[in-house]
Amino acid sequence: MGAGALTRDNELPNADRQRWLALAEKALAGASFEERLVSHTDDGIRVEPLYERTAVAEPIVRTNPRSPWIVSQRIDDPDVGRAKAQALEDVAQGATGLSLVFEGAPNAFGYGLPRTAQALETVLDGIALNCVQIRIDAHPWSRPMADWLVAFLGKRRSDPAKLNLSFGIDPAAILAGTGRLRMSIEALQESMPQSLAHFFAMGVPGVLLEADGRVFHNAGATEAQELGIMLASAVSYLRMFEKARQPLVYAAPHIGFALSVDQDQFLAMAKVRALRRLWARTQEACSIPNSTANIHAETSFRMMTMMDPETNILRTTIACFAAAAGGADSIAILPHTIAHGLPSGFARRVARNAQLIMANESHIDHVADPAYGSGGVETLTTDLCEAAWAELQAIEAEGGVLASLRDGHIQKRVRAASAKRAAAFQSGERAIIGTTLYPQKTERPVETLAAEQRPAVAEGVALCEPLYPVRIDQSIEAAS
Repeated sequence: MGAGALTRDNELPNADRQRWLALAEKALAGASFEERLVSHTDDGIRVEPLYERTAVAEPIVRTNPRSPWIVSQRIDDPDVGRAKAQALEDVAQGATGLSLVFEGAPNAFGYGLPRTAQALETVLDGIALNCVQIRIDAHPWSRPMADWLVAFLGKRRSDPAKLNLSFGIDPAAILAGTGRLRMSIEALQESMPQSLAHFFAMGVPGVLLEADGRVFHNAGATEAQELGIMLASAVSYLRMFEKARQPLVYAAPHIGFALSVDQDQFLAMAKVRALRRLWARTQEACSIPNSTANIHAETSFRMMTMMDPETNILRTTIACFAAAAGGADSIAILPHTIAHGLPSGFARRVARNAQLIMANESHIDHVADPAYGSGGVETLTTDLCEAAWAELQAIEAEGGVLASLRDGHIQKRVRAASAKRAAAFQSGERAIIGTTLYPQKTERPVETLAAEQRPAVAEGVALCEPLYPVRIDQSIEAAS
């Protein structure tokens, strides 16, 4: 292959690049440049070994670039007493956010707080709500949970304007993660704007409706699929409020996003940045002022391994760095033993301290957009935007995100991506340190908390084929 063929069609010839390509081909001694030095993401996006600095680019920053991201800790213990102690310990030791994960949530991984108002009040008892972000993980009872939280704030006489809340209401994530909705799609689309109107009127800063991509990522979705589905969810919210004749300019700032980040550092950085750019483009298309996307990032469940679980600490640290450098507003690290059961205090402390070190000692937040101008990350960001927009268009052509899930279109694409990825790991084309590469001869005991897993949700009107979380090491075993 000639060196000139290696440049993109829209790039002008560059003498330095041409010399480097000639030297690279010489070093390869006849081997294929494309096969040896060029890789591709799960979406087929081309990743070259070297990029020039991007001359034309705009910084992409998080909502509040002058402050560090929110260090969020998951509270998902079915034992409410232990959960309360965990919350108090996390906040006392530096956490600035709590993610309350209730049973039945697609991201609860079999555990979760009891879905009662009492559990909510008990866990938050003693927490300074004006100093800590409170997130409610999307689950089938998100709507009544929002009412319980508002009632609790009334008891505490908390000023809503001084709080940072995320109510985590996301019908698409619930439908995909459980296979059920408590009402029909049509009834949901008709009733949701009216039922949420008083929340907007309260003026609580934060997220009311959330587009949650973690359900799809953990089931095997590619980066562009995850982004496209999240964007389709956000568009469905805007469409519902437009149909109800409620101003989109008031609804858009209360729409937030939650995504997964994995150990592919540059791709994860680009994914966070791409989401922010895609949301800005969506609002521009709707002719409403741009409100910066509020992005919560959680480390990937599907990348966690059961064998040699300490290697998960490396994966989650890289993923957290990528989320922080990519501009996430809040980040939660899954404890490294989560594949074995409910994590103990030590695993939770390691997860929390990893973030605190990055924020308070490494000062990653001191640069608003570290990837700004980076040829590789900027190109990945742009290419992800294009691929995600194509996924959004496909979902819209299928009738929107809920209709696409009901008819199984999204599930088909996600499962195909998952199967392709599992085949690559099974064949040895891709490897997992500690599992398929350099496995230990003997595994050490792993400490977890005693807890019973909760049964899946069994009630609902709207039905679809569910997308359950599957770790990559599980998918390899299933393919064997």
